[in-house]
Amino acid sequence: MITIAMIGKVKRMYFREKKSIREIVRLTSLSRNTGRKWLKAAVVEELRYRHSAAPAKLTPFHESLKLALKGDAHRPRHERRTARALHSQMQAEGYGGGFSRVTDFVCVRRTPANPS
Repeated sequence: MITIAMIGKVKRMYFREKKSIREIVRLTSLSRNTGRKWLKAAVVEELRYRHSAAPAKLTPFHESLKLALKGDAHRPRHERRTARALHSQMQAEGYGGGFSRVTDFVCVRRTPANPS
């Protein structure tokens, strides 16, 4: 898989550290063709990771989930709703996303280090 970090590493090794293509290929386990192609490619603009701006399916339900977790925080541990119960409640409200997204959100919010 091509990563921006790997392209940067290859270019740094060649231009700053003055290593040969053969050395770079040996150290990085890339093919010679790939190493040459990356070195010949002109960088028009600074390399950046792509970030998608599309909102997730869970985004409209953040507030209702936060309120549910805040209410559950005052209950004894065995009386709190599970992530599965929260997921089925949200499905009844119209959530069409997956269960794992809900569990990720719940795990982050329930940790004591992150009270938000």
